[in-house]
Amino acid sequence: MSVDPGKWGVIYNPKAGTRKAHKRWQEIKEYMDSKDVSYDYVQSEGFGSVERLAGILANNGYRIIVVVGGDGALNDAINGIMHSDAENKEDIAIGIIPNGIGNDFAKYWDLDLEYKEAVNWIINNRRRKIDVGFCRYYDGKNHQRRFFLNAINIGLGARIVKITDQTKRFWGVKLLSYATAFFLMFFERKLYRMHLQINGETIRGRMMTVCVGSASGYGQTPSAVPYNGWLDVSIVHRPQLFQIFTGAIMLIRRRILNHKVVTPYRTKKVKVLYARNASIDLDGRLLPKQFPIEIGIKQEIITLIIPN
Repeated sequence: MSVDPGKWGVIYNPKAGTRKAHKRWQEIKEYMDSKDVSYDYVQSEGFGSVERLAGILANNGYRIIVVVGGDGALNDAINGIMHSDAENKEDIAIGIIPNGIGNDFAKYWDLDLEYKEAVNWIINNRRRKIDVGFCRYYDGKNHQRRFFLNAINIGLGARIVKITDQTKRFWGVKLLSYATAFFLMFFERKLYRMHLQINGETIRGRMMTVCVGSASGYGQTPSAVPYNGWLDVSIVHRPQLFQIFTGAIMLIRRRILNHKVVTPYRTKKVKVLYARNASIDLDGRLLPKQFPIEIGIKQEIITLIIPN
């Protein structure tokens, strides 16, 4: 299939499923039409469909793929492109129109929720090659490889994702679900026995959470840069209750690396030999608990359309 290289393939992810979300999408469409944007669009239909649709667009020759969604939808799209049969994947440009609460990777690039600005920036087509992180593991049947743009969390961070996913079905409001998850975490304070290998160092012990980030990792890897070919790692060991409160404040202020119970690393590869009973998430997507896991980075392997 031959596609005009300037034509957008737009994936709309209506994850919230509310009238407001659909109204916003209609406004985005009308604005793109008013700017004479040439595009085809597809709508996701449940978990996994964004990945499948992104792969189809890449295989059919679309060179600009725009994701209307949050971190999870963007992660699915990256995996769809990276697992596709498209040639020269690094030349496929990804555009982001943030939609939802979980937009940490978009915020790294100062992409806010104002869709008109996001559309204008994609039209301007300023590009930058960026890194893509990956993890490899064996699921008992096949060797799997998953890609990420922001971060992998093991332990507390992933547990918050899991609780949020469960509570939002009850509350129906994402922000309230996130608040509930953090509230529960203060009382749970669970530690996990982990065994890691980083830069030739073996790290064993009881840890609350580990974040491996190519970007900001929701504030846990604030010094990470998604175009330098490195991964930043933050390990939170055994905080006391008061230290959790101070840690939350430092996290908001992007100073978490200065906390007494946090150990930072910068590396090309992380091996997680085991993390007993710990949840794992990749850009907000929960992974099966399969160990060992090897985490690495591919430098400047994909193109992102960024603000002026």
